[in-house]
Amino acid sequence: MSTVVQAQLRAALADRPGSALCVAFSGGPDSTALLHALAELPEARLRGLRALHVDHALHPHSHAWAEHCRRFCADLDVPLAVVRVQVDRGRGEGLEAAARDARYAAMAAQLDAGECLVLAHHRDDQAETVLLKLLRGAGPEGLGGMRPLRPFGPGQLWRPLLELPRQQLLDYVATWRLPVIRDPSNDDTGLARNLLRHEILPRLARRWPHALHSIAHSANLSRAAADALKTHWLPEFDRLRDAQDASLDVAGWLALDPALRNPLLDHWLHSRGLRAPTTAQRQQLERQCRAQTGHVPCIRWPGTELRIWKGRMWAMSPRRAPSPDWHIEWDGRPVDLPGGGTLGLHPQDARLPVPLGLRLRRGGERIKPLGDRHTRDLRDLFQQAGIPPWQRVTCPLLYDGEELLAVADRWATVRGTEMFIEAGARPYWRP
Repeated sequence: MSTVVQAQLRAALADRPGSALCVAFSGGPDSTALLHALAELPEARLRGLRALHVDHALHPHSHAWAEHCRRFCADLDVPLAVVRVQVDRGRGEGLEAAARDARYAAMAAQLDAGECLVLAHHRDDQAETVLLKLLRGAGPEGLGGMRPLRPFGPGQLWRPLLELPRQQLLDYVATWRLPVIRDPSNDDTGLARNLLRHEILPRLARRWPHALHSIAHSANLSRAAADALKTHWLPEFDRLRDAQDASLDVAGWLALDPALRNPLLDHWLHSRGLRAPTTAQRQQLERQCRAQTGHVPCIRWPGTELRIWKGRMWAMSPRRAPSPDWHIEWDGRPVDLPGGGTLGLHPQDARLPVPLGLRLRRGGERIKPLGDRHTRDLRDLFQQAGIPPWQRVTCPLLYDGEELLAVADRWATVRGTEMFIEAGARPYWRP
């Protein structure tokens, strides 16, 4: 029994030869239709068709949903991997966004090299995405909506059904009488996307029957415009970004036309796994970049901190300030530092002849570096070395008792240097 969904997938597979296929399978109507339709196509099975279900553990029935997916895949003779994730609710970005981040991180980790993660997003999803981006003040890249194909983890993320309306998938499920999961959270109109889906878009479609098609068409035009602009801002990105510390030149960024400035900033942030700012946050950032102040401005939004220092922008994930009383005994094994960063030895299997005390800055520390005639304040050394202020509070200090022997991989006393030579290793600090 051939269907519109199968015909669309057959044509899409012909355009995307070779890649192995892994379906993101929630058990809902959309992904159920996608997985079943692919399982009916021999050309999809020949690519090692498999499925992946992410259990967010947020709903009392999540375990039962995972079991439903196992049974469904067993009936199809399609291998299924179930991954349980822990959703971080403490990042201030909302439960929906936090769950999405956890889900995509888990799927990227499960994907094989060159494999396509196949998603069941359709034309209605695309319209919802474009309207959400519009309400957030997005430019051409955001208004271009979801791309059919993009790099993802070690492989690619593929949406072969973006041209089909949701009703085609629902009709497929009804025709084949497929069992599906009904997640009650999808009916919660307190969530922005659900409000658009259940109230706004139906009203638009009743007044303008071709609304979804027109929105999808505008998304295609916006995506084409975004791709054209990229040919202009991408060379500027390479020029303005420091390849060593990934910071961005403020003056050069401000000098760009806004049509280039905004997508360049978003690309820089996304390349570091961070979120792009809203319109208001972007305006605040530009004001801070133009301000002549003696402090180090920090602009924050959920999941991201952006600092301005010495004419450059630095972006990072938010981190709690470490306790100055933190300390451990360290023998050279790699250790994650509070507040971010790692300390270890090269080579990694090397060990210190005796453990040293590892602390963070408390203020007033001094050291006499090898080859220096004078004892120096760490504050002065940090300033001379150009270490950003937010990295100074997490810089690891190595002590023997109360004697400071080394400051990360930057400075060491004669005795500290001799200890590293005896270990046949050198320290490394990754802030």
